[in-house]
Amino acid sequence: MSTILNQTDPQTNGESYNPDNLLDTLMTRLHYKNDAALSRALEVAPPVISKIRHRRLPVGASLLIRMHEISHISIKELRAYMGDRRTKFRISPQQFKPASTGMTKA
Repeated sequence: MSTILNQTDPQTNGESYNPDNLLDTLMTRLHYKNDAALSRALEVAPPVISKIRHRRLPVGASLLIRMHEISHISIKELRAYMGDRRTKFRISPQQFKPASTGMTKA
């Protein structure tokens, strides 16, 4: 399952998606020397940072929130560092439907 993120995917706002810039900015602002120190601060395993750098894993919402918590940089600014400049987010109507339990009423 080594899916590489498509850098021209509309969800990542085209060719400007660059999570390296986000990670490097965090390391600079927080005075961390390497990805291992950043992973400890974010409380994630070091391979998570590596997978993000190699475009195998997107920066998820929970990680973005954690980045905000430790850096006090706004979510909007963090998203801008990685090239995500979307102003609206659309959620599929399917996400609001309750999960089918497969049980029928008697």
